[in-house]
Amino acid sequence: MEIQEHSTDSIITSAMDDRVSIKDSYGRSFNYLRVAVNERCNLRCVYCMPEEGIDFLSSEQLLTTDEMIKVIEILSSAGVNKIRFTGGEPLIRKDIVELVSRTSEISGINSIHMTTNGIFLEEFARPLFDAGLTGLNISLDTLDHQKFIDITRRPGLEKVLNGLQAALEIPYPSVKLNVVAMRDFNQDEIKDFAELTKDKSLIVRFIELMPFDAHQIWKTGKFLGTQKIRDELKKHYPDMKPVSGTATEHHLFHVPGYQGNIGIIPSFTRSLCSNCNRIRLTADGKIRNCLYSDSEYDLMSVLRNFGMDSDIFEIVNHAMLAKPLDGFEAQKNGDHHRESMTQIGG
Repeated sequence: MEIQEHSTDSIITSAMDDRVSIKDSYGRSFNYLRVAVNERCNLRCVYCMPEEGIDFLSSEQLLTTDEMIKVIEILSSAGVNKIRFTGGEPLIRKDIVELVSRTSEISGINSIHMTTNGIFLEEFARPLFDAGLTGLNISLDTLDHQKFIDITRRPGLEKVLNGLQAALEIPYPSVKLNVVAMRDFNQDEIKDFAELTKDKSLIVRFIELMPFDAHQIWKTGKFLGTQKIRDELKKHYPDMKPVSGTATEHHLFHVPGYQGNIGIIPSFTRSLCSNCNRIRLTADGKIRNCLYSDSEYDLMSVLRNFGMDSDIFEIVNHAMLAKPLDGFEAQKNGDHHRESMTQIGG
């Protein structure tokens, strides 16, 4: 769908003058836009969606590439300079390389990242880099072939490892491995994952399990908190030292003599909320101001009714002004959840 062009008015011009002008009522600034490019995924991770999948929206109900680019252009004028493409699985979107390329041409965008399950990454690592991608987060919860099938309900570990290796052989500024830590599943692999940082310029990040699946697996005793993960790491690496990382890398460590770093993301503990700088755009064109919030602000209808740039900006601005203090407050105020994390965008 073609997006009608409108001249950028005084609201956007003022935003450019402020550089980062999208703020909430607590003084937090938002320069980071996470864009879910689809809902579909080629895996069926047990903490994300049912094995049979969910009722996916039709392509007509999802944002087009032109619409995504339009939103990114408007928000880049308001200080957004980092984009992350998520899904679903972004690499099953046919024009994903074009989307990255077009984003890289937008003035003010200096960082374009992607989160992927890595199944198709070996094929796409080089084209994405050439298109302007500056960072990759690869989701992988086990290094064991059978456990990979158990958690994803699909085969493919070798493909993910090949994709990781392909990414590391290309001069990406950032390659990270995201590991959802689960008690009695991969807790015994924490050291194995950490050892990947010994000879690789890689950040391995252990992420707390989050309550965003229809069956609420996080309530089944699989949850492994930040302190437990940290204790396990300290047991193997007593000399590891804290180092600085991104706003979400609240706990980042370096083992002396190793090339990479090890992180812990307290996504359920939510000790990182005070540093939040994220705006979330779902594949069906809704703005979410918090991962744990059920409040959504519709951009698609405005885009498809040829709304002004200032209308788009005002919706986003209003959404972020309404952002709760933290994820606990957001969850307390919610009354429903989407069926799967794949509908939120991660």
